[in-house]
Amino acid sequence: MKLASGLFGFFLLLIADPLLSGEPLRNNVRDYGAMGDGRTLDTLAIQRAIEAASGQEGGVVIIPKGSYISGQLRLPSRTTMILEEGAVLLASTNPVDYLAGKRSGTLLVASGSENITLKGGGCIDGQAVGDLGKRWGAPEPGTLLFRTHLLAFDRCRNVLISNVNFVNSDSWTLHLKRCTNVIITGVSIHNNYRRLNSDGIDPDSCSGVRINHCDIVTGDDAVVLKTTVPEPCVDVTVTDCRLESATAALKLGTESLGDFRKIHFEHCTIRNSPVGIGLFVKDGALMEDIVAKDLTMEMNDGSTHFVAPLFIDIEKRNPGSKVGMVRNVAFEQIDITSGAGLLLQGMPESPLHGMTLRNVTLHVRNPLDYSDRKKPVGGRRTTRDERDTLYAQKPTYAALAYIKRLTVENLVVDLSMRDFQLYPRSALAGFHLQDASIGGVRRSADSSQNPVVELQDSSGASLQQ
Repeated sequence: MKLASGLFGFFLLLIADPLLSGEPLRNNVRDYGAMGDGRTLDTLAIQRAIEAASGQEGGVVIIPKGSYISGQLRLPSRTTMILEEGAVLLASTNPVDYLAGKRSGTLLVASGSENITLKGGGCIDGQAVGDLGKRWGAPEPGTLLFRTHLLAFDRCRNVLISNVNFVNSDSWTLHLKRCTNVIITGVSIHNNYRRLNSDGIDPDSCSGVRINHCDIVTGDDAVVLKTTVPEPCVDVTVTDCRLESATAALKLGTESLGDFRKIHFEHCTIRNSPVGIGLFVKDGALMEDIVAKDLTMEMNDGSTHFVAPLFIDIEKRNPGSKVGMVRNVAFEQIDITSGAGLLLQGMPESPLHGMTLRNVTLHVRNPLDYSDRKKPVGGRRTTRDERDTLYAQKPTYAALAYIKRLTVENLVVDLSMRDFQLYPRSALAGFHLQDASIGGVRRSADSSQNPVVELQDSSGASLQQ
């Protein structure tokens, strides 16, 4: 009987002590003084809960239902933060709640931390709800804006961001710099479509990044890989996402100080964007082994930016910049609705190497006038050349220039005879191609007066219909 009583007592101890029972310690921010009333600054209380959880084996920070205003919060290693349903973490718009003297502030920051988790059905709100200036995406002249980021992690490992809703970010929403082993899943990001720089997710010189099942609407690039430092961005996948962007939905660059390798985009839906996939090389990087497949795009043909559903460009940002390279890129099983065509162009001194277009369909509805069409620039530069307009304005729905080893299989341009007669364009035009294999190119509006495929200044090209 004493033995049974002792076992029962030990069982009660397991229930009472989460450390012994294996249950995580729950550090509710309200227990540390957070008010969650939408008026009180709760930074210190939330930070105390974070520090307590980080020091516990398996401890978590709980942000329950309520509205919590906060300045910058630092996340050390072994931090798990759960935003429960109905919880809203509001980024303070007061500069004094961040680092003094800065023109921008970040709500959630981590540097050199490991094993960070941010999850739950709650919301993180940057409070940047208005358009940025009277003109698209531009502040009023002479205006000094204090702009907030929602999350910036640097040199972190083992990061999980799951099922959190991010809204109204004033600048880059999720910036991951030099991080490894990152999973971002089930996240929604809804920023003001008319607010410049409100990127969605920015993996910057990262490795091992998985982005899936996300819903992103932004006033700048939706998912954009960068190398703002001369370190590579490697092994990044984006799958099963819905993307809407005022500039580019899926993008590499323009910051390209380090290389980009093993990038995979698959099974995504893109809408209301002027550029679906863009590779912008300006700072001398190598971009290689890029695959984009099983994508649906409905472009924003009314955008103030120039429209190019698939776009690749190499240029020098400044006269002294290095010349970059692009090689081994495949676009496969892509369905596009747009009034403008594809633009893939290398430089005379750096052609694109190993390009594949396979099973790409372009549904042309209300074709755009190309007379003032220019290539998308996507970032600051001090150089320009004839390729700004030369190939962008060619009468074709796939302008391909300066490419070595090109493969095209089943490129279909679907348009009415009325739209073809308005702007008689070829389905594909190649310029300065070397070793090209082109087959299965079709245009639904047939015309003997305008060829389906045109090749100029090209060598070693085989054409099969």
